[in-house]
Amino acid sequence: MNRSLRIRGLFALAAVALSLYIALTVPVQLGLDLRGGTQIVLETRPTATSHPDSETTDRTVEVLRGRIDALGVTESTIARSGSNRIVVELPGVQDPTKATDVLGRTAQLTFHQVLGTANSADDTPDPLPKRPRQHVLADESGQLLRLQAASLTGNDVKEAATRFDQQGGAGWHVIVDFKGPGRDGWARLTGQAACHPAGDPARRVAIVLDDKIISSPQVDPSVSCGSGISGGSTQITGSFSADEARELALLINGGALPVPVETVEQRTVGPTLGAQAITASAWAAAIGTALTALFIIAVYRLMGVLATVALACYGLISYAALAALGATLTLPGLAGFVLAIGMAVDANVLVFERAREEYAVRHRATTRSSLTAGFRGAFSAIADSNITTLIAAGLLFFLASGPVRGFGVTLGIGVLASMLSALVTTRVLADHAAARPWVRRRPRLTGIAHTGTIRDRLSRRNPHLMRHPRRWLAASVAALVLAVSGIALRGLDFGIEFTGGRIIEYSTATPVAPDRARAALAEAGFPRAIVQTSGENQLTVRTHQLSNAQATEISETVSDLTRSANKLRDEAIGPSLGKELRQGAVIALAVALGAQLIYLAARFHWLFGTAAVAALAHDVVILIGIFAWLGKPIDGVFLAALLTVIGYSVNDSVVVFDRIRELRRRDRKTPFSRITNQALLQTLPRTVNTGMGAAFILTALAVLGGESLTDFALALLTGLAVGTYSSMFTATPLAIELHNRT
Repeated sequence: MNRSLRIRGLFALAAVALSLYIALTVPVQLGLDLRGGTQIVLETRPTATSHPDSETTDRTVEVLRGRIDALGVTESTIARSGSNRIVVELPGVQDPTKATDVLGRTAQLTFHQVLGTANSADDTPDPLPKRPRQHVLADESGQLLRLQAASLTGNDVKEAATRFDQQGGAGWHVIVDFKGPGRDGWARLTGQAACHPAGDPARRVAIVLDDKIISSPQVDPSVSCGSGISGGSTQITGSFSADEARELALLINGGALPVPVETVEQRTVGPTLGAQAITASAWAAAIGTALTALFIIAVYRLMGVLATVALACYGLISYAALAALGATLTLPGLAGFVLAIGMAVDANVLVFERAREEYAVRHRATTRSSLTAGFRGAFSAIADSNITTLIAAGLLFFLASGPVRGFGVTLGIGVLASMLSALVTTRVLADHAAARPWVRRRPRLTGIAHTGTIRDRLSRRNPHLMRHPRRWLAASVAALVLAVSGIALRGLDFGIEFTGGRIIEYSTATPVAPDRARAALAEAGFPRAIVQTSGENQLTVRTHQLSNAQATEISETVSDLTRSANKLRDEAIGPSLGKELRQGAVIALAVALGAQLIYLAARFHWLFGTAAVAALAHDVVILIGIFAWLGKPIDGVFLAALLTVIGYSVNDSVVVFDRIRELRRRDRKTPFSRITNQALLQTLPRTVNTGMGAAFILTALAVLGGESLTDFALALLTGLAVGTYSSMFTATPLAIELHNRT
């Protein structure tokens, strides 16, 4: 064993050992869509006196953190996203109504002296001052009171606590203790009110929360004028329930938000759905990987066995990287992890097919030397194809949000781990095996000592596929026309991520007909609700933007149609966020195509870059058109699949163009169309074998991945077929046409 191979072996062993240690000691963080819970995205709003900035958002985060801690939710997280958004995750919370109410309240607490009742027709409730130092609000009974400007605020409060007074008849109430100057301020405020006779409205003190009077008691007759209530403490009464009293105390203790906040996104996933997704994805990964491994072993024999071992190491390294980086594994991220297994096969196939060429075509002396030449010859194609996929993963991370961003993280880690697996682990194992005497005596056992079935048939027939490149381009144009027709005639069913609205998914005890559910919801006041069934006992309701109270009413209506209805998923997207995500999707696609063009032009030639990007645009339009014809939703998960297809499709084009570049360097006299045809035929075995390996994984994901992953896997399977076709019969003939014109 030479020195470089020994170093690679030690590096691979260290990587596997470290990954095994991390996998056993550091758990991977599961997203809420896998473990169940609620995610709320809040956006700070400007006021007449302040505009949100990073510092204001940071202060808002601290106030919200105190409120969340007081709610008693374990393992909750809160983090700033950008300059004006805050993401709150509440594991295990299935009814987000209370959490949303508590988090969204500004909680501006003020104490006012009542100047009297307001009987004029002009004196309507108005939180803004209509006269200097005065404004009008309705009390608990609806009577209008004229209030003086605030004498005390929540900043003067030390703490608040709930009490239950059964003997005094006060029931649940909140005790408020003042601090510092607030103690004297409370005595002064109550002393001024005590100067008015009993029964006079001016003897009342109004306690206001967010421009609403929550309590306005009369000062006790025992309190003398000017002296007020000493001790710095008072109680807020108001026929509170236990929960209402605790919520009020929580808001007072947490303090007021510096600026108002609005809920722009809310996602709730039941624990059952998350557990089903994990189980389904695990089965898909196990069966898909097993089928892929069997296929690779059948094609490449001993080298296939070693590649399977390297794939297992790849899976371990990817998992450990996720855990070590503290990345959150989401449902699309789990799908990306499964998909990356199929993509990891590509590098091994590239090497083995190149080694076959070196042994059988260029007549290398041994399988070991053929493998060495195969790794060397395939390196540029592996590097270029993986970098283009990393570009797509990076765009998902920087331009997407939520679960789709998690998919980008998982995909990026998977690509890096697959390169390590193929270029280090597989090489060490393959080189070591090829050097064994019993292997040298039986070269066909390695799986690379022959050309392979596909290459044999191609060499016998030697078809000139690129003799008429315009015919292939005409077929691609026809496919584009069919796809655009679907978009024009059927339209695009944008998901709520791009339109705004609310989608609620239920598991029902008995099947419910969609027409019956639509009629019941229309009668309940939701005539525009879209009802769909998925599976035997699953019902999905999609509507415009709803309040939590309206969502509860829909749930009750659905429950009335069956014995019971469990909420599996509840997602709400604000219209402003939907517009932003829609624009972001367009930007992501444009940037993806532009980034691929720049990279390919730099690595190859502008001619190849233009042809590859045109083929990518062709794939994007056809995939969208197919989903339009099928009536499938265009949502964030579809966007993740689309960008993945872009990365996967360009892989095939890169492999073909890399071989064209290599052949052109050797032969400048042969016509370009002949060179291109030769490159296409030489890389076709790799294209077929890689496509088969990925197809096993994606088919398993589509069949076993459950309802939540079916559309995702369908998009990827379609993209795999379209991308494989376009790299050979759109990008390649287009490159020939551009070359002929220039």
